[in-house]
Amino acid sequence: MSQSPQSNGGVGVEVRGLRKSFSGQSVLKGINLSIKPGEILVVMGASGSGKTVLLKHIIGLEEPDAGEILIAGEPISCANVFEKYRFGMVFQSGALLNSMTVAENVGLYLTEHRLGNPAEIARRVKETLSLVDLHNIEGKYPAELSGGMKKRVAIARALIIEPQIMLYDEPTSELDPLSAVTISEEILSLNQRTHVTSVVVTHDRDLAFGVADRIAIIDRGEVLLVGTPEEIRQSANDVIKNFINADFRKDRK
Repeated sequence: MSQSPQSNGGVGVEVRGLRKSFSGQSVLKGINLSIKPGEILVVMGASGSGKTVLLKHIIGLEEPDAGEILIAGEPISCANVFEKYRFGMVFQSGALLNSMTVAENVGLYLTEHRLGNPAEIARRVKETLSLVDLHNIEGKYPAELSGGMKKRVAIARALIIEPQIMLYDEPTSELDPLSAVTISEEILSLNQRTHVTSVVVTHDRDLAFGVADRIAIIDRGEVLLVGTPEEIRQSANDVIKNFINADFRKDRK
């Protein structure tokens, strides 16, 4: 397997008193989180709990009503934070451009910013695809790929910029169980090789407990608990217990 890119290691993320409302409805109600450099923090919660909105704030797609986010101690409101630190994001849909080949999708950032000649970009695309165990698919289009392959291409596209922070929004959604396991393995493997700081938003319990260093449970815009997977399993909080033990029972009357 090819060597992983040098990401210079992950950086810490601090979320302080983050609040956000939309149309008068409070979505984030004073979120506080400390994400350690190089760790995988999984953010879990029911639909509408504020998980994705939190992720969008970390990457600067949303502005908070109150509170702040710091990257390596620097507020993201500083003009140069997104120039100084590299962010990669894997969107829930994958967000691949259907009119472009896999190679064009993965190398898009490098091409747009002229970070190498065509031969150099092609080499980096090939190397990065190999990191997610995809080979000889550079000429294919997204429509020719399975759901799991599309997600891995999206990871490669984020990885090619050698990020210090990787953000994943529901990376196993709409995948079959085997593909979901593959994506979980990729997230864990990439973190171990590059030491990138990873924030994973999901409601997938298998993914969460399989990759997380720590898990943050969010309910109705508030953090209920942050802890190791074992600490989450042992929580006496009824909301947390109901969420992580939820099951569909055929014998319901």
